Amino acid sequence: MNYFVIRSHGCSVSLNASVSYLVFIFFGDFSLFYPEFLWCSVMTIIRRMTLALFAILPFAFTSVPAKAQDIVDTAVAADNFNTLVAAVQAADLVDVLKGDGPFTVFAPTDEAFAALPAGTVESLLKPENKEQLVAVLTYHVVPGKIMSTDIAGKTAEVDSVQGSALSVDATDGVRVDNATVVAADIETDNGVIHVIDQVVLP
Repeated sequence: MNYFVIRSHGCSVSLNASVSYLVFIFFGDFSLFYPEFLWCSVMTIIRRMTLALFAILPFAFTSVPAKAQDIVDTAVAADNFNTLVAAVQAADLVDVLKGDGPFTVFAPTDEAFAALPAGTVESLLKPENKEQLVAVLTYHVVPGKIMSTDIAGKTAEVDSVQGSALSVDATDGVRVDNATVVAADIETDNGVIHVIDQVVLP
């Protein structure tokens, strides 16, 4: 008895020659008469499509570069600088801190602002006290990008954007005036943030 093998999409089935001829004449498709042949073909196509998808996925994710964050965006994303961000907005300093820089920002946490005498923050955020608020905030900003390694083991006086000098002591940890740096070297695309545990005042 003569047999021949039908192959498609990596699948095969051995058919009697006479039966195969009749199936093809009456049905026009072997898969209609041999469901296991159809199932095998479908699964093979799905496997090939899945492999192709996994092959192109890495390119899909690497084709869009990640957007670098500036100082303001970094502070917003950190979620522990809510008071600082509100103060920067009230003082109209957002565009300044989104500028080219570079800037070094000594950023007080929400807890640092909460430790100020009662009513201090609320008073500073009032429109009539905007000038004082700007002075306080810009006292926390130094022109240029100063990493912790730049001052390690040293003491220095660095001029703030506000105009007054900040006292920096990096001989045992890092202190800025009366505040301690609790997290250093948070780099942004226009400078660096050092987190401090107290608000420093000019």
